Amino acid sequence: MICSMTGYAVKTRDIERGTLQLELKSVNSRYLDFHFRVTDELRSLEMPLRELLAARLSRGKVECRLSFNASAARADQLQLNAELLASLKQLSEQVLREMPGASPLSVNETLRWPGMFGDQSVDFAAFGPVVMALAREVLDEFTASRGREGDKLAAMIVERVNGMRDIVRRVAPRIPEAQALFTDKLRQRLTEALGNASDDRILQEVAVFATRIDVAEELSRLTTHLDEVERVLKQGGACGKRLDFLMQELNREANTLGSKSAITEVSQASMDLKLLIEQMREQIQNLE
Repeated sequence: MICSMTGYAVKTRDIERGTLQLELKSVNSRYLDFHFRVTDELRSLEMPLRELLAARLSRGKVECRLSFNASAARADQLQLNAELLASLKQLSEQVLREMPGASPLSVNETLRWPGMFGDQSVDFAAFGPVVMALAREVLDEFTASRGREGDKLAAMIVERVNGMRDIVRRVAPRIPEAQALFTDKLRQRLTEALGNASDDRILQEVAVFATRIDVAEELSRLTTHLDEVERVLKQGGACGKRLDFLMQELNREANTLGSKSAITEVSQASMDLKLLIEQMREQIQNLE
């Protein structure tokens, strides 16, 4: 499977006393670059999460958000701390005896007293297995989203490859005839310019120039590079860097084709090829 570096996935998990949420999103990057946004209570899980993600991803700027939202306890689940309530009552009465003008504790103040409803703290240390299980689910969905995007990009690249093959097939048969006509004109011009020069001298000059404008090798290498692009795409996996290198090679051949052009068709073919190569390069920059 070919993956894009662009992806997104988010999942939530209801647990005791709250809800966990883990979100993954990524954009293009030359390397694998992590950015974690983890609530302080779960900070100890950042390293296991990093190791899990690094084992499945190879490139991209990946942002991981992990949060815990505590749920409010239902009224029918609350129980007063009877021992604490009795102590507060005793202390309140003692204060009022010593300070008759003092205001007694209100119901609201009593209910807000720390520990009045028992131990409401959350054991974040026990969340590890739940968080990692949730992370594996999110990572599966995240990878699938990158795979779907990668398939679309691969199809667009193949479309450009086919367009380049059409250009090569169209221009290749015209090359020998065009070169023959061009060399004939060159021979006539050299004969007129050199006057009494020997035929061998003229033929040598024509042969040298014919070699300079021969683009058969460039067309052959173009076809070879296009074959390699398709092979890499079929092989799948992390192929962005390899394809980017092939774009450089294709662009080099297209430039050489244009510089050696002796006819309008080849010059136009060179420009058309470079346009398709640039379009492929933009798509490849999104691949892992």
